[in-house]
Amino acid sequence: MASNRHLGRMIALQTLYEYEFRVQLEDRWANASEILKRNLERYKSSIDDVAFIERLVDGVLARETEIDDKLRPLAPEWPIEQIARIDRAVLRLGLFELVYSVDKVPHKVVINEAVELAKAFGSDNSGKFVNGVLGTAYRTLVEDADNEAKSSDS
Repeated sequence: MASNRHLGRMIALQTLYEYEFRVQLEDRWANASEILKRNLERYKSSIDDVAFIERLVDGVLARETEIDDKLRPLAPEWPIEQIARIDRAVLRLGLFELVYSVDKVPHKVVINEAVELAKAFGSDNSGKFVNGVLGTAYRTLVEDADNEAKSSDS
């Protein structure tokens, strides 16, 4: 199942990357659903959990502005617009899974998966950058929120 989810995240990443690229080129035919459908078709014999991939893509796109607003203070020396497109897509995907995903994946798995995607598709430093940003995101957005919730329950 884990390798299937890894492939699922890779398909989601490719979809998000292509969609953003085409939107930025003002491609009026850019359609995330069609891009995802085409990408899923390529891997249909290897994918069991299509709903997981759809939730990732739809979730990131639905919350993109909110995700970007959460990312900005996590890497203040790197304006979101200046982060390499692939790294930005990996960060959005990882942050979505950490903060919003209904699939309760352990935070270490989410961060590790994002780092692996960054290493595979990004530059030499992408893995370290993604690890640092998502590690900070976990500590400040998830762990702190969990601690506050536990404090209010007491």
